[in-house]
Formats: sequence, C-alpha cells, structure tokens
Amino acid sequence: MTAATVGLRRFLTERPPQPEQCELCAVVVPEDHRHLVDTEQRALVCACTACALLMQQPGAAAGRFRAVPARYLTDPGHRLDERAWEALRIPVGVVFFFRNAALDRLVALYPSPAGATESELEPAAFDEVLGGSRLAALLEPDVEALLLRRDGDAFECHLVPIDVCYELVGRMRLLWQGFDGGAEARAALDAFFDDVRRRAEDIASGSRSSAAPSWPVAQFPAPLEGVAEPQSPEEAELP
Repeated sequence: MTAATVGLRRFLTERPPQPEQCELCAVVVPEDHRHLVDTEQRALVCACTACALLMQQPGAAAGRFRAVPARYLTDPGHRLDERAWEALRIPVGVVFFFRNAALDRLVALYPSPAGATESELEPAAFDEVLGGSRLAALLEPDVEALLLRRDGDAFECHLVPIDVCYELVGRMRLLWQGFDGGAEARAALDAFFDDVRRRAEDIASGSRSSAAPSWPVAQFPAPLEGVAEPQSPEEAELP
C-alpha cells in the first residue's frame, strides 16, 4: 500500500463523533446536559451541572448567561378553545411564546420547514387569552416558553424549558415533507407532546410524573435525502 493510498484512506474513514463540552469550562458533558441562554449573543450554549448552578446565582457573569430550568408545568384550570386560538392569529397548530428580556416583548414562534418562524403577535390578544393565566405569571424571561398545540378540537398549553422548543423546531425541520409535514413528522410531534405531558407538573395538585423522558435530547436521525441537517439547540440563534 502506497503512502498516497494511506493518506486517502484517512478521508474515507468515518470519524467518531466529538464529545460535547461545557462552553464555559470545557469539561465534557453527558447527552442530557444543561443549557444556558447567552443573552448577548441570543444563543443556547452547553453547560455542565456546576456551571449551570453557578449561573443561577444572582449577578453571575453580570447576568449574561441564564440557566435554562428543567421544569415542565401545566394548568388544567386554564382551558383554551377555538375562539382563543383565533384571537392569537396563529396560522399553524403549534406555537411557543417567550419573553425577550432585552427587547422587553413577547415573541411567538412556530416550527416550519425553514426552522423557527416568527408569527405576528398582538400583545392585547395575548393578554386576553393567556395574560391572566398562572402559567404566564410563572414564565421566566428568555429561558422558558409557553408551548401551545391545537389538534382538531383539542387544545393544550404547557410551560416548558426554551431548549426543548428548539429541539422540536429542529426535528420538524428535518422530518417535514410536503404541504402538511407528512406522517413521520406528525408521529414525531405526537411523541414529543406525549413526553411533555408525562413530564409536566400539575400546578393545581402539585403532582408530577416521574417517568423518564422518551424524547431524545440534542439527537437527530440521519438527514433525509435532499434535506439539510438541522441545528442542535445550542447552535440555534434566538430572536
């Protein structure tokens, strides 16, 4: 075997995936690692447990990094209906809202084949539909979102970590086919919301499921032919 052949084989050999690292201290982190919101760069970054806990302390890093909480909440006492959904003027069946602290305004985004797409939001409409809810009162700026879904005549609303919303955006971008997304994308969407319901704490009763998450964190299947692989949540740019 010639030296040239040996050199070419180096490019044909599949390289093992590089382990993810904490972007603050460079320690290797597990798959289910925490995320921080970089409020200056408007991006999600990976963090080890120690750095995530450090960033939860008042004044840490002058407030640049905010740790994404792990809580999932739902409020059975606050029900949505078709009138409420129409008032929000959401053109699709899934949307998430979060408060951008730097701009001091709410942002509405929904998954699409192009990624996270912003929807026009009337603040008065949000206040009417969700502003008085207990979930909206608990919402932490930049790091949590109100995740809404309409499936036929069924409506649901959950308070979730912001990074799982971008997990969903990436998965839908990867799997979307045709006009309505296709069967695979719909099945992935159902699985995602099944997992959210299992993990959600009922703020009315204080009960919480201990089921382990079935939705993979920061993992995506091989890209479909002709479809670019989506960004992982930590690579997402936040509005």
